[in-house]
Amino acid sequence: MRYLVLALALALAPGCRRESATDHMQRARDATFEKRPDEALVEYRKALDALRVDDSPQAVVLRARALKGAADVYWLELRKVKEAVSVYKELITQCPESPEALEARVVLAELLRVYFRDLRGAIDQLTAALARNPPQGAELHYQVAKLYFELQDYQQCVLETRKLVERFATSAFVDDSIYLQAQALHMQAVQSVPGTPEVQRFRQEASRTYADLMTRFPDSELAPHASFEMGKLKAESGDNEKAIETWVQTLKTHPEPSLVQDAIARARKRIAATTPEDIGSRQTAFARPKPARNSVEAVGGSAEEAARDHGD
Repeated sequence: MRYLVLALALALAPGCRRESATDHMQRARDATFEKRPDEALVEYRKALDALRVDDSPQAVVLRARALKGAADVYWLELRKVKEAVSVYKELITQCPESPEALEARVVLAELLRVYFRDLRGAIDQLTAALARNPPQGAELHYQVAKLYFELQDYQQCVLETRKLVERFATSAFVDDSIYLQAQALHMQAVQSVPGTPEVQRFRQEASRTYADLMTRFPDSELAPHASFEMGKLKAESGDNEKAIETWVQTLKTHPEPSLVQDAIARARKRIAATTPEDIGSRQTAFARPKPARNSVEAVGGSAEEAARDHGD
């Protein structure tokens, strides 16, 4: 009995106390703060080992935090992208309903897009995050729409931007979404077979969408860019005069007036190249028509020579 009491006392002594997951978590955070990332990773792993056989609600919370902490160290401190991606995925698998898993999906989507060019994978992560109705839902939805644009899936991009405008009508991303929608419609016109009705239809839809942006958000920084794009659509349709009119108005607010001036100059050159030189000339309008030349004059001879040769 005396030995049993002694063993129990030693187990409860401060120097012999078994460290809990919480202890390892705190050490990991301290090591991260003190710029000792490798040590932080060791402590996070020890915390996870301590939680391995614990399924209590508190253990689930701590497990999610430990995995998120380790993944962040890999990404933010060590810039080890593959390791970070692996741990973020482990977090999502083990603790899918945790707040940390929601954050992990957002970060993971960006890593997949930038470092692996896995745009579909990024869309999947953001879509799963949106299903949780996060506070930054409008921003995430806009990112999804941009990813579809980057994939050149312009039809789906238009659908996503329209859903965003309906679902998040008061969001700061509405004007961005309308502009992106117009760009996607414009690209659909570019991709359509030239000369088909679809080309003009997409151009008209894009122009209306740009106009909608300018009407709803006249003070948006995107408004002058929308005006410039409307001019481009008119020029592509062959109406260079209307394009110039639009661009002249755009000059008042566009942040790059030289860009607009270059577009105007090119449109004027196109007009000049397709207009006969004498059109609009007063002298040409009131000049008498010259008499028809005979065959001798046609090859350089004079009228007198023609009369002599033909006995006139």
